Parts: sequence; structure tokens; C-alpha cells
Amino acid sequence: MLTLFASCPKGVESPLAAELKVLGASDVAETVAGVSFSGSLELAYKACLWSRLASRILLRIGEVDSSDKHALYQGVQSFDWDEHLDQGSSFRVDFNGATPDITHTRFGSQFVKDAIVDQLRDRHGWRPSVSNSNPDLRINVHARDKRAFVAIDLSGQSLHERGYRLEAGEAPLKENLAAALLYRAGWPEVAKQGGTLLDPMCGSGTLLIEGAMMAADIAPGLLRARYGFDKWMGHVPKLWLSVLEEARERRTAGLAAMKSTIIGYEGLPKIVGRARANLQRAGLSKQVTIQQQELANLTVDTAIEPGLVIANPPYGERMGDETSLVYLYKHLGEKLKQETPGWQAGIFTSSPALARSLGMGPKKSYTLFNGTLSCKLFLYDIRERQPDKPGKATSENIQPAPAFKASTPGGEMFANRLKKNLRLMGKWVKKEGIECYRLYDADMPEYAVAVDIYKDWVHVQEYAAPKSIDEDKAHQRLLEALEVIPGVLGIPEKQVVFKRRERQSGKRQYEKLEQSGDMLEVKEGQCRLLVNLRDYLDTGLFLDHRKMRLRIGREAEGKDFLNLFCYTGTATVHAAVGGAASTTSVDLSNTYLGWARKNLLLNGMVDRKHRLEQADCVEWLKQEKRQYDLIFMDPPTFSNSKRMRDVFDVQEVHVELINLAMARLRKGGVLYFSNNFRRFQLAGELSQQFTVEEITASTIDRDFQRRPGIHRCWSIRH
Repeated sequence: MLTLFASCPKGVESPLAAELKVLGASDVAETVAGVSFSGSLELAYKACLWSRLASRILLRIGEVDSSDKHALYQGVQSFDWDEHLDQGSSFRVDFNGATPDITHTRFGSQFVKDAIVDQLRDRHGWRPSVSNSNPDLRINVHARDKRAFVAIDLSGQSLHERGYRLEAGEAPLKENLAAALLYRAGWPEVAKQGGTLLDPMCGSGTLLIEGAMMAADIAPGLLRARYGFDKWMGHVPKLWLSVLEEARERRTAGLAAMKSTIIGYEGLPKIVGRARANLQRAGLSKQVTIQQQELANLTVDTAIEPGLVIANPPYGERMGDETSLVYLYKHLGEKLKQETPGWQAGIFTSSPALARSLGMGPKKSYTLFNGTLSCKLFLYDIRERQPDKPGKATSENIQPAPAFKASTPGGEMFANRLKKNLRLMGKWVKKEGIECYRLYDADMPEYAVAVDIYKDWVHVQEYAAPKSIDEDKAHQRLLEALEVIPGVLGIPEKQVVFKRRERQSGKRQYEKLEQSGDMLEVKEGQCRLLVNLRDYLDTGLFLDHRKMRLRIGREAEGKDFLNLFCYTGTATVHAAVGGAASTTSVDLSNTYLGWARKNLLLNGMVDRKHRLEQADCVEWLKQEKRQYDLIFMDPPTFSNSKRMRDVFDVQEVHVELINLAMARLRKGGVLYFSNNFRRFQLAGELSQQFTVEEITASTIDRDFQRRPGIHRCWSIRH
């Protein structure tokens, strides 16, 4: 009986112990990040070949005194190293832990190496060579203060390196941790019943490949070219070959008997290519299907057998920030409830707060370590999505309240205009499914406010009154309007947000008015967008560009889209949801780019097809080399932000800006140029260089036709 030790990621000890018992191990005992056990050399070979969870299999040859360097040196020399190494062998020493006088692992490795070399030279007159990169034999020494365990590493390279994954995604799971997640999520039992394994964010396909190998009874080590025992003096090739042959027979039988469907989705074509190459190397291309599809478009065929959804979504450590990812997890939870009711799910993340954003209560959780990072696997039974409660307030069911009476004649006049506008727009809003629109826009000069509906909230902006209007009278009319709005629209006063509109420039463009951080989710077409009604002068959604955004969404399929002065990325979201091949969004404000990231994640857009660039658009265009099929540009009228090299004036800079953008536009593409400077004149020279058409009328929707000068827009082509 050999004394053996299997190392593993922290949190995997219990399933590893169970796995080793199934293989035939005895004296199994768990410890931190590993399991000790006993067995024959045949069992050691099986553990190397069959363990899905172990990182290394170590053959312990003894325990020695390490109270000081001399004692450790003598202890290492007490073993007969010619039983493990021959004259032509190379080796390396992996030293971990510490002794009272050895605190550096590199020094410990060098010290043990000297003891071994000195023994062989003194006894036999030859010395083995040392190779750190590709040794014939690895010797492992684990020091615990005054005692050290000396072992032969039978694995060689870590056992998580199966041999099928040559390239990985941006934040890959090690293969043995992926297998541990599947064990904990109950996949072996689901697979026996012919259930489906689905990974909606599969990356390079590790979870799917590990799941397929479990379902088909394939030894995870079959693809490995070599092991640590290959050139060990104690190796018995005949015994190893019999273990290997049995595994090959089981693989053939397992593939023939496999009943499970295994499916993965990934948005980025490059990563899909890597995943399919991994499948090819694993010999599982027929058993696993990986399709290019973003989370936003996830649909699950109701004809397939329900089973297990497994996912390792980003959790803020290496990909994106945690606050933005809240919206991705919310989208993921909703997709699972829509598409996989009755399934089981396992979601692996380092952030319990993000897991709560899924909107599902876990039935169980397990702590496992991804490297040094403590993570949790949350397990769920996915239930049917509950329908919205009847009577939930939306912009569609905001109706005029006929019984409402204002306290002043002027207020009554304003109330009547609001009621009239609601009647005129009610059917249109409902038919088009519009949640955000302008209800009133200084229709009566005396009441110089804009009233915008955002779902079941109202956003009111006061325009600066002309100097000819008495300030006290203007203030009185504003109060009358604010008094009337909640009663007429039938909403609580706390859901009316008021702002005074003033010209802002420079740093003030990005300053917060409040610090609420409250985001309201609204729908526009097929997109979900976040607005903030309190904290900034603008809400994050320019309502007058609704038709332009919808147009971009219709035209973006398969195209590379560039959004300059992107603000909160709402046009980018429309392009992405519309099927754009890629999107690039450029803005000077990091605040707005963070908002754009949240908007993309809320719609399930998680991969690097959607690039966000913080830059001065003019300077960025001078450096950019890529070409685009569809470009949208809606620059500010004026800016003197400290981040910009020069003062930005759209009238002065628009020729240079359009020329730079057209240099990035592919033949056959279109640039949409828009701005809201009332006195703007497009330079005539542009019409001599390009095909220019003003399309303003077709971009003004019904709620802004009372204010036709809200913006102007042109299409520009080569």
C-alpha cells in the first residue's frame, strides 16, 4: 500500500474524497486543499487518469525533521534517490511551506536539490541534471515548521491541464474547478436521466466539455501526452497500459450510450472559434453544440429535455465593475425564468450581491476558491416567471382625470391643455408601446415648461423665461403647473421630478445635481434603458432622438457601428440589439461611459464586440484605423471641458469632424450627423465632397412635432 496525497482547489476536498473512494482508495482523509489516501500503484495510476477534481497526485516517500537546515539536509539524504532517478534523468524540486530557518521557497528548492545531487554524486559518481521547465521527475517537499513531507509528483504538469484547451477566454476556469462545479450542481445525476446541460455564457467551453466527459464516462486524462511517472524509476509500464486500455474501452462505450444534449452560447466569434477548437481536440464536436449568440438573444427549444443551466458570468474581479454587472445578472435571471422554467441552475460568482440581482432564491450554496478568490456556487430550482400584477402603472395607462380641478384659472387652463394632449397621444403611445415621451413642451408661452413621461414618473423642466416676463409672475405660473401635474396625471407628487434648464458647459456638463443614484428602467422598442431623473440635468435618454435610435436598430444588423459623443450609449444599445457585428462608443465622460456599460449589460450584451472608449472624439478619430458601416454623431453645441484641448463649438468644428468620420466610413455606409444648435448651418463644401441629405423631418416623432427645431439631422454618404 502506497501513501498518497491529492491536492485540489480549496472547497473541493469533500467531492474529491468521494471520487477517490469510488476509484478504490482507502484511509481517505480530507485536509485543507487536499485529500490523503492509501492504495496500490494501480490506484495511483487511476487517480492520475480519472480524477476530475485533483490538481496533483503525490506519492509520499517519507516525513523528515526540518527543525533546521542541517536536519532537513540529512532527512532528504536518508532516502535512496537512485530508486527514483537514473544517470540520464533530469528533475526539479517544488518546495512549499516554511521551516524555522527556511522562509523562501526558492531557497528551499535549491537546498533540497543540493542534498539529492550530493548523495548521488558521493555514492555513485554521477549527478542528474536539473530542469525547471521540462523535468523527467518532479519532487515535492511540503514543509510545516519542524516537519517536512517528501513526495514524488506522479502528475507532472497539473492535472487540470487535460490537453484539449490550448486557448482560453478572458477569465477562464481551471478544468478541475469546472468539474467541481458540475459535481456540486448535480450534473452526474441529471446526465444519467438524459437531461440537458446548457451554458448561456460558455466562453471557451470548459464547463460543457467537462460535462460531456462526465456524461460519456471519459477519463479526463486520456488526452495528456505525458505524466510525471513516465520516467520515474518505479514506473511499471505494463500496469499503466492496462489502466489506459480500460479507460479507452469505457470512452467508446460511454460515447455510444450518451443520452444528454449539451449546448453552449457565446457572443464573440473569436471565442466561439476557440471553443469549437477545444471541442475538436477533445473529440466531442458531435456531442456538444456551441453557437454564436449573445445572452440578449437566448432562446431555448421547448422540445429539448430540461436539465441543468450552469454559468460562470463575470463578477467584477477581472471583467468590468461590479455595479455595472448588477444589470447583467438581472438580465440573466430574467432570461432563465423566461426560457428554462422547471430546470435547475448553478451560478458561480464571487459576489453574493450580484447573485441577489438574479431575482431568484437559491436552495443551496457552496464555497469554492477560484485561485485565491473566495467564490460561491449558488444552486436554484427555476420557477415560472410571475406575470406583472394587474394595474401596474406605466406610461400607457396614465390617463387624464376629468374630475380634477385646479385652484386658479391659470392652473385650470394648464390642466385642460395636459388633458387634451393626453387624449391626443394616448392611443398613439399605446399602439407604439412607447414608455417615454414628451407630453407638453411650452405649448402655451405663459407656461414655459417641458413635461416628459417616463413610465409612471414625470420629469418637468422649466425653460428660462424671457427678460420681458415678470419674474414673480413666471414663478407663480411654474407653481401652478407643478400643482396641477400630479392631479391631472393621477400619480403621486413624489413621482414628479422638477429641474430648471440652464445652459451648461465645461465641467458643469457632468456635475451631479443630486446624489440619489436612482436608476429607472424603461423600454424603447426592443431595448431596455436606464434613466436617472434626479441626479443630472439630462436624464440619460434624449427623447427627441427616439426615431433616430429605432432607425439605427433597424439598419445595424451585421454592421460595424460607431457612436461618437455616445452619451449613455442608447443608440449603441439599439444597434447591438438590432444585431450589429460590433459597436464602438466614444465619449469624453467616464460617467456616461459607465452608464453606457450598464445599458449594454442590462440588455445581455457582455462581450468585447461592444467597445467603450473614453476620449475626445476629434482626437480619437485622428488616431483610429478601423472602418465602420454605420456611424452616428450627435455632438454638443458647445463645450469647454478641461479634458479637451480646445473649446468645442459645433459650428466651427463640424467640417473637420465630418471629414474625419467619413474617413472611417466604408464605401456603401452611412453617417448620421445630428445636433440641436438652433442657428446651425451645414457647410456647403460638404455637399461637394459627399452625398448629403437632410432627414430631419423623418427623425422627429409625433410628440416633438410641436417643436420642429428640437434638432436637425443629415445622412452623409460617399
